Amino acid sequence: MNASRRKIAALICTLGVATGLSACVGSFNPRTDPTSPVAARVQELVDAHRDYPRWENFPKTDTPAPEPVQIAERVGTLTAGGSALADDVARIEWQTDGDAAAFARETQARVDASKVAPVTAQTKAEIDEYVRRTRERGRAPPPVDRR
Repeated sequence: MNASRRKIAALICTLGVATGLSACVGSFNPRTDPTSPVAARVQELVDAHRDYPRWENFPKTDTPAPEPVQIAERVGTLTAGGSALADDVARIEWQTDGDAAAFARETQARVDASKVAPVTAQTKAEIDEYVRRTRERGRAPPPVDRR
């Protein structure tokens, strides 16, 4: 044979899929059982919704579409805002070249210097208790005895 086994297998699979899909063709044109008590109502609803909506059926908008000049101005504003944001991001120092422990101390000092709401300071013990309970819940249960 000149055809490889893969080509023959692909042909057989294609024919199998096509045969399987051809069985679904009848489901795309369903018929209502004429002996059903709701057959007339079903057919009436199907016939009423058979046409696609037309443009005149859609509501008209009260506001006119923006002019191309207005669209160009808006795009320019967005582009300028994006450029400003890119400049702000470029100024951020993403990597520290110094000591990591010193950086952590500086950051902790800045956090400690910021004022904390009285409610937050009042509930520190509750937060610690919540952390302890959460850690307890995070532990794996003991193994199940299989005997």
